[in-house]
Amino acid sequence: MDRVVPRKRDERINEEIRVPRVRLVDENGGQVGITPTPEALEFAFKKGLDLVEVAANADPPVARVMDYSKYRYEQEQKAKLARKHQSTITIKEIKLRPKIGQGDYATKRGHVIRFLKARAKVKVTIMFRGREMTHPERGRDLLLRLAEDVKDLGTIESQPLQDGRNMVMMLAPHKAPVVQKPQEPPAPQADAAATG
Repeated sequence: MDRVVPRKRDERINEEIRVPRVRLVDENGGQVGITPTPEALEFAFKKGLDLVEVAANADPPVARVMDYSKYRYEQEQKAKLARKHQSTITIKEIKLRPKIGQGDYATKRGHVIRFLKARAKVKVTIMFRGREMTHPERGRDLLLRLAEDVKDLGTIESQPLQDGRNMVMMLAPHKAPVVQKPQEPPAPQADAAATG
């Protein structure tokens, strides 16, 4: 029983090209013209290269003379480079209550600062329970206070919005990372004037 090996590539090369005629492009990109497929194959083989169908949907299909293995290698390198430069955005979530204590607020603010420094977006959620729902402005004020505290690291991507029993706000890091300048020591002239 013959097993058919699945093709792993999109392009048809050499004998896989079954159409009677192709628009032939040479290895330098010059138009050769519309030629019968067997002649195009012979043209490519004389140069020691492959005939690759690059535009199968054209009429007639466009076939180019090239070194196929080199072409595949270059395509893989381009894809690898594109994946390398791709950045993934992570979303971290912090949950608060409207009646949060100062120490707890400072801890949560520290977490938000750490997340923003790591270039992650932060979803800040305030959970209301019971009668706290009658004062949503307290939650809004808390969210805006947090946004004000971290404004040097991030901006508000979506304003505080009531969502059932929760109020949600999104913070996003600034586009360019913030570089903190080192603190400069006081000028030595002021010290000399005080001692003298």
